[in-house]
Amino acid sequence: MILVTAATGTIGRPLVAQLAARGAAVRALTRNPATASLPDGVQACATTEPDFDQVDALVLNIAGVGGDPRALLDAAKAAGVRRIVAVSSLVVTEGGEESGEGSTAALHRDLEAAVEAAAPEWTHLRPGGFAANALQWAPQLKAGDVVRGPWALARTSPVHEADLAAVAVQALLGDDLLGQAPRLTGPQVLTSAEQLEILGRVLRRPLRYEEISPEAALKGMLAANPWIPEKALASMLRYLGSTVGGDVLVTDEVRRILGRPARTFSEWAADHIDAFRPAVA
Repeated sequence: MILVTAATGTIGRPLVAQLAARGAAVRALTRNPATASLPDGVQACATTEPDFDQVDALVLNIAGVGGDPRALLDAAKAAGVRRIVAVSSLVVTEGGEESGEGSTAALHRDLEAAVEAAAPEWTHLRPGGFAANALQWAPQLKAGDVVRGPWALARTSPVHEADLAAVAVQALLGDDLLGQAPRLTGPQVLTSAEQLEILGRVLRRPLRYEEISPEAALKGMLAANPWIPEKALASMLRYLGSTVGGDVLVTDEVRRILGRPARTFSEWAADHIDAFRPAVA
């Protein structure tokens, strides 16, 4: 039995679907089990009432546990869960001022250490920027052709959540990734403005990126992610700003693990095109 946190989230939903397709027994933690729309055979339970009965493996995404994972990890350890796959972050490997106490990097370093203390078998997934971060633009693009956000020239190597889910499946169902922390990225470096340009081509609309101040961006991020400490979000923004004109890591880990190339941002945009279209009256 595999217990998946944040089961209806960005990574959780494709992960649950891929595990179910492989015939794995899955229990999905979600805020609203009654409306989760999970695949047939998947058990749903509330985030506030995790059920570790017969659970062998845990997928831990702190986005689905309200920030502090220690209580969930203590329960997993007490229940004898042997394997934990943690959704960490590529920023764990970054140095500099954005890796200090209270930063996003420190938050995920603490997560990794707690996971290693809780289970004898573990894998840390360290993704870079998610292609799905572009979904934050959906409300603006449903209303018009301008996206307002920080750092138009910030650079990331966006990774498709379906690729992250597929790597997690490998870590759960096989032993090749035990004790590893693969750094997972998409196949190309893109600025925020270039991602929007790609979305425009897919939508066949002339889209424009308009920069706002980091302060205004932080206010919006706090409203959308109330469980993340303000200091961590601020460090994330500063890190994003530091990528303007800088080097950004691109790895071949998705290909190494899955035996095929990582999906491109263009493929991601085509997969999610409906999310950016205005609702039909």
